[in-house]
This record gives sequence, structure tokens and C-alpha cells, in this order.
Amino acid sequence: MSIAAHRWLMTAANTPLERAEFDATPGPGEVVVAIAGCGVCHTDLGYFYDGVRTKQPLPLALGHEISGHVVACGAGAEAWAGKAVIIPAVLPCGECDLCQRGLGTICFKQKMPGNDIQGGFASHIVVPGRGLCEVDESRLARAGLTLAQVSIVADALTTPYQAVRRAGVTPGSLAIVIGAGGVGGYCVQVAHAFGASVVAIDVDDAKLEAVASHGAALTINSRSLDAKATKAAVQAFAKQNGLRSTEWFIFECSGTAPGQLTAYSLLVHGATLSVVGFTMDKVELRLSNLMAFDARAIGNWGCPPEDYPAALDLVLGGKVQIAPFVETHPLDDINRVFAAVHQREIKKRAVMVPA
Repeated sequence: MSIAAHRWLMTAANTPLERAEFDATPGPGEVVVAIAGCGVCHTDLGYFYDGVRTKQPLPLALGHEISGHVVACGAGAEAWAGKAVIIPAVLPCGECDLCQRGLGTICFKQKMPGNDIQGGFASHIVVPGRGLCEVDESRLARAGLTLAQVSIVADALTTPYQAVRRAGVTPGSLAIVIGAGGVGGYCVQVAHAFGASVVAIDVDDAKLEAVASHGAALTINSRSLDAKATKAAVQAFAKQNGLRSTEWFIFECSGTAPGQLTAYSLLVHGATLSVVGFTMDKVELRLSNLMAFDARAIGNWGCPPEDYPAALDLVLGGKVQIAPFVETHPLDDINRVFAAVHQREIKKRAVMVPA
């Protein structure tokens, strides 16, 4: 089945995205999803403004936070017909040795929309049927959410969910989140949902105020404190609340060099440092601190598709709020929205909605 569709293509860095027509036809094992919404991630801005390379050569439609309805199926994927879905931001092949051993996030054949394949700033997208996350639209309605809004689950929520789960956060833990914006704000909520007492650190008072009512027990503006004073403030909080002075869980979500330095300066004995944000900048660290503190550092790339239902359940069950942090825009306004997000004029997660 061929479907007349359109997408907005990046043809070169820092040039306007261009609208183009195409035929959406699924191959064996593939589906066509009519897109309900696609979130604007800072990774997209990195490709567009900062020269970060995509794996598929340009022209390319960006966008990897995608939700929608399956409107056509290739052979072997018919079971998805008509279903509401979230498309994982990273789609492992499911067949290689890595996937068979539960290491799909490092599958060499993985497909990331807007990087390896055409992305979600479009009316439709063709993707593998394997690994899609079905959305129960009755539960969605009861939660007061739209399918477009939950597109951000595909990355902004599931990436920190994966980080919190892998780190081993349990009730009674102390979790520290550096960067309280898009991904970091959800990391605060997820860590809180896992039972941790959460400290949020940022340079923006508005972001800190937002997460203070969504899971952060303590907020710190690091503009006003140096690294030593920041750590002392966290230590005082831990002592006052009967939390351990060891084994802190530190999540670097800012994707900035200063944020990474702040995260590293917070190492304590038995700490776990999870790197969630991305930056092209370099930092100078003394790796021996990991040895001295018997600490560990973990990189986090995406989230396995099999973990998406549990992450989505936090949203549909009301444990993680996304509506206060999302705003929708017409897809045809994508160039204006890209510029506004880049200039930090849009504070919430922008979701592009096709006409």
C-alpha cells in the first residue's frame, strides 16, 4: 500500500528545512505510521546548528520522538494494523548476537529515525514493526493526554528511565540530577518515582522551580555556588534527611561541559555517575577519582524497546507528569520553532503536529 506523504528535509546545516513529497510504502516487516506528534530534541538542534553528523547522508528528515497510528503494514507486520504506537528512538535489529544477549542499545544494525533513517518531522514514517510500543488510547484519554503529547516518551522520558533503572536506584536512595530541562526534568520525576530523594541542580531558576513541584526535594542554582559549596549543600541535605553520605546516584543530563564537571565533582564513595546528556565539548578529569571512591561511570544510549511499556506506564499511571512540560505546534511552523527552541524562547518540549 502506497501513501502520499510529505516530510521536512534538512539539506545542509543552518539552512531552512524544506518540504518534500514522497510515497510511504512498507516493505516486509515494516509499517507506515501516520504521525500524531514528533518532539524537538536538542539532538536535532545539534544536527541542524552544530554540525553533528547524521549517519544517513543529507537530505534527511530529522526527528526521533514519534507517536502515531499504524496505517499500513508490510508482510509479517500485519498485527500492528490500526494501533496507536510510540516509535522507540533507537530500534535494534532484534536478531544479532548483541540483541540476543540483551544488548540492543549497542546493536550495530540499530535504526534511529532522523539519523540512520528518515525521521519524524513528516506526515508519515516507514519503520520496522519490531519493537513498537503500543499505546492504550483509553488509558491515554483517562490520563488527560493526547497521542501527540506522549511522543516525547520516545526519548525525553525513556532515556532517563533507562539511566535510573540501570543505575539501580531504589527507595531511600539519594539521586542528584544535573540539568533540570527536558531530559533532566523527567529524570527528576523518574528517580522520584523509583523512591529516591532527588536533588536538582541547574543554572535556571525557572527550571528549578518547575521540578521543585515535580519530585525534587532540594534545588540548587549552581551559578551561585562553586563545586565545593555545591557538594557541601548536598551533604547537608543528606544528613538532615537521614540519607546515606555514600552511594549517591548522579545523573548528568545537561549535556554541557560545566554540567559534566559538576557531576564529577559530586563523586562520593560507591557513587554511580550516569552520563545522559551529550555535548561535543571536552572536559579535563582525573579518572583516578573513580578508583579512589570505588565509584562507577555509565554511559546511556537510548532505551531498549522492551522497557518502553514500563516507562509509559509511569505516565499513564500519573507518577510522571508530561503535560505541564510539553507544548504543541503545527509541523508547518518547524523552521520558526527550531529557531525559537535554539534561542531558548520556548521553554517546554516542543512537539510538532502534522496538519
